[in-house]
Amino acid sequence: MPKDDLSLSEARRIALAAQGFDRPRPSRAPAARDVERTIGQLGLIQIDYVNVLTPAHYQVLFSRLGPYRRAILHDLVYRKRRFTEQWAHEACIVPMSTWPLLRHRMEVHRVRPWGFEKFMAQHPEFVDAVLDQVRMRGPLGADDLHHPDGIELDLRKAVPGSWFASTPRAVLEAHFGRGRLAVADRRDDFSRVYDLAERIIPGDHRARDIDGEAAQRELIRLAARSHGLGTAADLADYYRMPVAQARPRIAELAESGELREVRVEGWREAAWLHRDARLPASVDRRALLAPFDPLIWFRPRVARLFGFDYRFEIFVPPEKRKWGCYVLPFLFGDSLAARVDLKSDRATRRLLVLAAYVEHDASEGAVAEALGVELRAMASWLDLDSMVVQSRTRFARKLS
Repeated sequence: MPKDDLSLSEARRIALAAQGFDRPRPSRAPAARDVERTIGQLGLIQIDYVNVLTPAHYQVLFSRLGPYRRAILHDLVYRKRRFTEQWAHEACIVPMSTWPLLRHRMEVHRVRPWGFEKFMAQHPEFVDAVLDQVRMRGPLGADDLHHPDGIELDLRKAVPGSWFASTPRAVLEAHFGRGRLAVADRRDDFSRVYDLAERIIPGDHRARDIDGEAAQRELIRLAARSHGLGTAADLADYYRMPVAQARPRIAELAESGELREVRVEGWREAAWLHRDARLPASVDRRALLAPFDPLIWFRPRVARLFGFDYRFEIFVPPEKRKWGCYVLPFLFGDSLAARVDLKSDRATRRLLVLAAYVEHDASEGAVAEALGVELRAMASWLDLDSMVVQSRTRFARKLS
């Protein structure tokens, strides 16, 4: 790909190919190797257990593979240990090989909620006792912890300013963020079970000693591979790295020939093209994208690449929402052509389409037909018996 100037259409196709949307879904039932390959290509999957539709990390795989058994993902992460959880973009599923690349961050991890370090500094005996319990008793969740003798704390209260249900959970999360603990399992209520990192992370990965700059360079390389191309800000955001920290690593990769500076039609900033990026002649895919899909999670890139204004409004008051509560963009060919506000009504086994909108430059009829097929496939995958379109816009009526 010798060109130094790319059209916007070419940039979109490169990005979609890098994210696995240039190939058809498997014609057979997706297997563990398909799931493993997909996560490897993406580099990471953001974990989000909001269950309005189904947890977002399951959706990311469905978008690329179609209906697969969700138990495969659980088995690969928590049984076969092919992947693990760690802070990467946000809380993510990452390959085991990525764990040592994140270790330099674990050493300076900011405990959540912000300011909880003060509690930990005031109660070191309790912080140590939590780690000791896991060491002595094996994998534990927050509810499994015993109240240490001689420590007078009300541990049942929620931690102020956070979604943690208790102080013990916040301490476990702090040890996890700092790399002392790893996630051994997820229970049916989605809560984490923790064990010592040395009992979860393979020894060869724990033994890898990677200095901070080398780790940053490798993370940028992985980001560029999974992007195909992107600006410095795009590449930095993939693993949540400050742009100022990313720029020298980008320069090093450019000097080695792994990245090449290119110009993209309409982009103010230069883009960096990975040397293995592919430019397919066309992309003909249909997929609903989770709000935390890595293709769209950096909103400035979505706007530049697709001309698509996207905001996740679940935390916006209902009266102030523009599109809806849990809105998924719809990939149609190489464009984001529509968006739908979805909800799984598990009591009545229905997939509810609360709202549906088509982009102004898209063909309503063609998009509605393709979106309808995708929604029926998603409903079947979620074990829902029917689909109900509740919105009454013109596009929604076509979809219905």
